[in-house]
Amino acid sequence: MSDLIDDPSPGENAPEFSVSDLSGVIKRVIEGEFSHVRVKGEVGRVSRPRSGHLYLDLKDDRAVLAGVIWKGVAGRLTVQPEEGMEVVATGRLTTFPGQSRYQIVIEDIKPAGVGALMAMLEKRRAMLAGEGLFAPERKKPLPYLPEVIGVVTSPSGAVIRDILHRLRDRFPRKVLIWPVAVQGEKCAPEVTRAIEGFNAMTPGGALPRPDLIIVARGGGSIEDLWGFNEESVVRAAAASDIPLISAVGHETDTTLIDYASDHRAPTPTAAAELAVPVRLDLLGWLDAQGGRLLQALSGQVTARRQRLTDLSRALPRADALVEGPRQRLDALSEKLPNALRGTIQMRRVALSEKAGALRPGLLRERVQNRRSSLTSLAARLNTNALRRDITQRQRDFDRLSSRLSDAGTRQLRDWREALSAQDRLRETLGYKATLKRGYAVVRGDGEVVTTKDAAVQAKALEIEFADGKLALDDKPPASAAKKPSKPKTPPPEQGNLF
Repeated sequence: MSDLIDDPSPGENAPEFSVSDLSGVIKRVIEGEFSHVRVKGEVGRVSRPRSGHLYLDLKDDRAVLAGVIWKGVAGRLTVQPEEGMEVVATGRLTTFPGQSRYQIVIEDIKPAGVGALMAMLEKRRAMLAGEGLFAPERKKPLPYLPEVIGVVTSPSGAVIRDILHRLRDRFPRKVLIWPVAVQGEKCAPEVTRAIEGFNAMTPGGALPRPDLIIVARGGGSIEDLWGFNEESVVRAAAASDIPLISAVGHETDTTLIDYASDHRAPTPTAAAELAVPVRLDLLGWLDAQGGRLLQALSGQVTARRQRLTDLSRALPRADALVEGPRQRLDALSEKLPNALRGTIQMRRVALSEKAGALRPGLLRERVQNRRSSLTSLAARLNTNALRRDITQRQRDFDRLSSRLSDAGTRQLRDWREALSAQDRLRETLGYKATLKRGYAVVRGDGEVVTTKDAAVQAKALEIEFADGKLALDDKPPASAAKKPSKPKTPPPEQGNLF
């Protein structure tokens, strides 16, 4: 009997598992035991495929743990993981049966303390500086008095109120506010879109394009201000064609947008002070310059008048200048009759001498000799050649006359067109064109009247409109003309555009 029944081999009664079943059991065990863990390590390889998911490695000096961050979680992260950054990841362990490995599905990831953030910040700053985004030659000068100021900040914080209040005190300007989140995962993309949106506006459009941009936020921790350290924000600030002032945090806070901006303000209030000058100071400076100009002109006129007086004293008297020439003229006028008589007598004697040598026979002989010479020369002339030469010269003359006529016609046409253009310009720049836009010219006693007092003193007034003149024969008395008119209600002050 014992020979018919073999002893079972060791492990022969153990159940058999398929590969998928065994992988599923391992997956359930790992996920059940490590459903929520926090892991600290250094970020190794980082991969960002088109799907939007984020794959990375967490490592220390002895082991490596694969990690995955799904697309929805990756978009909400405040700080994007970068290679070499020390982080603390929170998530759950699971397995990936397709490659027989375990991995952590990360639900949240943060830098491991301020030191990690500062190290990553310094690395990013060096990279962007190496591209030349912080170079001083890229900085644009701020406009002295911008018409429109664009402000990128939170619309509900105290920052925008401080900026508007400071602008109103110094020099009221139009303000466009682009509301953004100033911290959290939405901060960087919204600030980037705001800067690019202001630059994309059309100058002179329905919504005016700002002449200056202020990116402002109050103080906070490095984590609160981290959105202004993102690469997209820094690149948008560096690429802005509109001058940009960075006013993020307090005076001791520094973000990467401060390096890329054209000017950094220690506080949002200081940014408003940099944006516009003080209106009262400008008015005072203009008054002072006007006084100095008037004083300089008066001094110059006085100096020139004194110089002219001094020079006039050194000039000789007019009578003294003409005494000598007058006396010489009198002496020469006395000598003139005798000189004329002597010259006539000399000419008469010379003529008599020449006339004595002239005889009719001699003249006839010379005429005959000239006629003989002329006859011999005429026989030598080729009549046909002369005709051909005259014909050719006539054709050349006709051609040149035609060219001259054409050139003259063109020149006259050009002059006529230029004259017409100048006449149109004269009509455009003259006061007649201004009358057609609704203005009028007031004349009193034939002179243009520009003040009320001159109109009162004039005996007759005439008003010239675009379609004719109107004479005002009956004027009110001076006392009635000087009666103060009822003050008009001033137009309401235009408010700021938000």
